[in-house]
Amino acid sequence: MELAGLNIKFLPGVGEKKAAVLLEELEIQSYEDMLYHVPYKYIDRSKIYPIAELTGHLPYIQIKAKIRELKSIGEGKALRMTAIAYDETGTLELVWFKGFKYLTNQIDPNKEYLIFGQPSVFNRKISIVHPELDSFEKTSQLRVGFQAIYPTTEKMKKAFLNSKVISKIQENIFKTIKGKISETLPAWFIQQHKLMFLHDALYNIHFPESPDSLRKALYRLKFEELFYIQLNILKLKYKRKSYFKGHNFKIVGEYFNTFYHNYLPFQLTNAQKRVIKEIRQDCGSTKQMNRLLQGDVGSGKTLVAMLCMLIALDNCYQACLMAPTEILATQHYETIRELLKELGITVALLTGSTHKKERETIHQGLVNGSLQILIGTHALLEDVVTFHNIGLVIIDEQHRFGVAQRAKLWQKNTIPPHVLVMTATPIPRTLAMTLYGDLDVSVIDELPPGRKPITTLHTFEKKRQEVFRFIEKELEKGRQAYVVYPLISESEKLDFRDLEAGYEQLNNYFLPKGYKIGMVHGKLKPAEKEQEMNRFISAETKILVSTTVIEVGVNVPNASIMVIESAERFGLSQLHQLRGRVGRGADQSYCILMTSYKISNDSRKRIETMTSTNDGFEIAEADLKLRGPGDLEGTQQSGLTCSLKVANLGKDALILNEVSRIASEILTQDPNLENENNQLFAIQIKRLFKTRITWHYIS
Repeated sequence: MELAGLNIKFLPGVGEKKAAVLLEELEIQSYEDMLYHVPYKYIDRSKIYPIAELTGHLPYIQIKAKIRELKSIGEGKALRMTAIAYDETGTLELVWFKGFKYLTNQIDPNKEYLIFGQPSVFNRKISIVHPELDSFEKTSQLRVGFQAIYPTTEKMKKAFLNSKVISKIQENIFKTIKGKISETLPAWFIQQHKLMFLHDALYNIHFPESPDSLRKALYRLKFEELFYIQLNILKLKYKRKSYFKGHNFKIVGEYFNTFYHNYLPFQLTNAQKRVIKEIRQDCGSTKQMNRLLQGDVGSGKTLVAMLCMLIALDNCYQACLMAPTEILATQHYETIRELLKELGITVALLTGSTHKKERETIHQGLVNGSLQILIGTHALLEDVVTFHNIGLVIIDEQHRFGVAQRAKLWQKNTIPPHVLVMTATPIPRTLAMTLYGDLDVSVIDELPPGRKPITTLHTFEKKRQEVFRFIEKELEKGRQAYVVYPLISESEKLDFRDLEAGYEQLNNYFLPKGYKIGMVHGKLKPAEKEQEMNRFISAETKILVSTTVIEVGVNVPNASIMVIESAERFGLSQLHQLRGRVGRGADQSYCILMTSYKISNDSRKRIETMTSTNDGFEIAEADLKLRGPGDLEGTQQSGLTCSLKVANLGKDALILNEVSRIASEILTQDPNLENENNQLFAIQIKRLFKTRITWHYIS
């Protein structure tokens, strides 16, 4: 049965209103969508506790008891209902704050109930707040085995779509379809890999018959989900490598060798040498390069990118580098122009601020080939920007650009240029396999010599004056400091007031001592933001108070302190990116994480991770385990067209490795999935990834 074509609103127990809420909140429209809305946990309801054994430390439990003394207490907002549940071992109090009419009509003092909830202690008495009640006589086997608990939203709860109702809807689907679920994997494949059949797996995800059947069901669904993602990504990669030809960079010539032997600012790390070798092999293979360059903050990606540009120039091709902001583009331009000034190479900067006359000169130089390297922002994407012979495109912080935008650069030559996309956001291997599996990946995993590890400290907001005194000591040495505040949304007034209040506090302390302070945030106009940044870069201002707009790319080697206010409100990846703004010179640098005393367990784990390591890849792995892939920066637009429904990249690395190997073996023998045995794979890929466009080749 084709479940994707059956609208959930026609299922008994749903209807138009509930269907509209399910669509809005969870994007559930069909029976298939509903069945893949899987529980996030299960509670074992097979055990019935005697009341005498209950304590306030138990998780959700159930008892079998009768109920008496149902009564109302208080009035208005303080109104509540209580009752006494009792069995042969003792009594406990039940409390409700809503649903009074239902309770009055439903509770029968002569009946036994299965009472389910989490016990707590109040005034030295055991009680359960808002317990679930089921008549013991009518309780089905499903209710006393493993109970699935589903993720819901506040809007769903208001529409009477709580976990219990979701479970009933799932039950109604199975009753309606009567076992007719079309298999999505070939029979030979299921047998070879000892997988549960799809119908059995979906049933046991919602209504586990035993712990073992739940384990097998989860494995089947995770295996299939990750397998099809890998099969699709690797199929695209094989197709691109066989279909697209690339410019052949045959030589490493005068530009590269002159710079390498005479002007290299410092000796390359082994990691940088390895990456350059990988890129050289790609560009000299007659196939189009499509490579992701990962490197932690300060690892020397820009120098590697520039050396690759020199190889393009040696082969009579032009090169360009696109960055997401004017600040970052200008920084790249000034760095590269300074490094190449003795070689007579023409380098230009094109941004939204470039004047008309200068633009005309740049456009003319691109067309006639006299302009060899162009660095810029989104302005590079304009149709009027045409090249004489573009051979290499480098995209920095590539997740900041949409896929369609990146494709415009790809199309600026009849033969697509080689593409190198760079990111300073370390990506765990499991995530890279699913997001960037169709790209070849290079990693710079060493820092240049002379860089000292950043010392990261955790302190509390009440010790702000001590932090100010520490900053003052660094300023006395001629250093500079960042102070960053969270701004989750530019419209959140509370956060904005925090930023302004912090700016005022810093001014009160440091201005009388002769230290100027700047402030940068998302509400400033681009020109104002740039002006403030330039004042800090030139050391006119000694402290920069900012939101996360300085997260990526700002390079001020003289800055040695990064203070992050309300650090518990940032994700690990973001904290690491912010920390990377310091430690870019030879001086010892510090990152101070300030939090309130009361922080969540997850926040505490993030802070502990930050203070224990500077390794961006270790941090990225920890972030993936804490938050999952959907929250990590750049994942939404960069690869997964459908979010993972069952698998978890933080926990299912072994399954991912296995399915990647299996997918690769299948495609090696049958790259286009044309064999009869593989027809179902091709059908499923077309169905699952029908929204994917060919621009993914350069994502």
